[in-house]
Amino acid sequence: MTPVDTLIECRWIVPVRPPGAVLQDHALAIDGGRIVAIEPTPHARARLKPARRVVLDEHVLIPGLVNAHTHAAMTLLRGVGDDLALMDWLRNRIWPLEKALADRDFVYDGTRLAALEMLRAGITTCNDMYFFPDAAARAFRDVGMRAVIGLIAIEFPTAYATDADDYLRKGLATRDEFHGDPLLRFALAPHAPYTVADSTLERIGTLAEELDCPIHIHVHETRDEIDHSIAEHGVRPLARLDRLGLVSERLLAVHAVELSPAEIVLLAARGCTVAHCPASNLKLGNGIAPVAPLLQAGAHVAIGTDGAASNNRLDMLEELRLAALLAKGASRDATAAPAARMLQAATLDGARALGLEDELGSIEIGKAADVVALRLDDASVTPCYDVISQLVFAASREHVTDVWVNGVAVVQKQQFNSARETVSAAAILSAAAPWQNRIRQFLNKPLA
Repeated sequence: MTPVDTLIECRWIVPVRPPGAVLQDHALAIDGGRIVAIEPTPHARARLKPARRVVLDEHVLIPGLVNAHTHAAMTLLRGVGDDLALMDWLRNRIWPLEKALADRDFVYDGTRLAALEMLRAGITTCNDMYFFPDAAARAFRDVGMRAVIGLIAIEFPTAYATDADDYLRKGLATRDEFHGDPLLRFALAPHAPYTVADSTLERIGTLAEELDCPIHIHVHETRDEIDHSIAEHGVRPLARLDRLGLVSERLLAVHAVELSPAEIVLLAARGCTVAHCPASNLKLGNGIAPVAPLLQAGAHVAIGTDGAASNNRLDMLEELRLAALLAKGASRDATAAPAARMLQAATLDGARALGLEDELGSIEIGKAADVVALRLDDASVTPCYDVISQLVFAASREHVTDVWVNGVAVVQKQQFNSARETVSAAAILSAAAPWQNRIRQFLNKPLA
């Protein structure tokens, strides 16, 4: 018999690729952090000798969910700016709070809290954008979650950096510091066209080519953004990015709510990906991204939660369901967002956008063992006639029981699992608790 580290026996496996496939009564073998076998359970039992055998008779195993856009540290700001429009939210609530409080400790503690929430929800990889990316990288590494760390660039000074050159210099130093870490990759993350100058965007385009990494940017989030760009630059933001050479397969365009038909064709033709954040778009009153037309045009669509300050949950299963329903409703076409296609958006398409398609996003031999088990015998998901439909339209993060990242069981029986006391769930919550009092003090006085 062949020894392996772990054998997971499940009622169903949904590999995502090929699309729509469901394997019944199959087992998945993990060795050295990789998927080494996927086969009927009796065959696996006969030929494999696992050090650890996990039997999940009423579960479905899926690839780890990929959160294509978030600001993890902002979990500490959950609920501080509710019921405000985007620019009011940013200028009069978020930016003043960040100016007063955001430092390395804030980012480290907030990112660990976010990672704990995401792992318990079946999110094994996230694409993050925030200040002090070195602190975020340490937090994700310590908790054991995979992340793409955005090297943020913005023109105005913060506690992290003084100007765009300083942001990029410090970001690239962070990339060098953590280069080679198996759970960490990096992206260039100019905040948005309205906060980043042409010269900085041009430099980022060049760096992205040199470093072979994605460009992660908010774009076309609101109508006001479009209007201001036309007034200041004479063109819409996407046209400006195109003029500067950034509209390519590297571009991960976050939100993309306000798109013209021509812009949808452009994004599809250039191989760009839209990071669709439905709950955040709705909560800030920004609108509904044209997901159905994007899919029809052949554009790549991934799904993100955005930060907890504008959502207020880091729950990809909720985003997945909402994204599918909004696409159907907005297009008045019930066939516009099939369940299998939307599950792909939350897994493989997110991995592709981050340059990780060969590693993540589907259950295939040779890929990293980032997998999630959901229990489907609860009253809210019974009866089950179509497993993929059940995942998209009925299941929730409460059904997630077990999570593996790179072959390591980070959630077992719904409990966060860590070998280190300093990164236990209790320790993470304890470190986050004092921030609530500090933030409350600032909320009780003028922030501007």
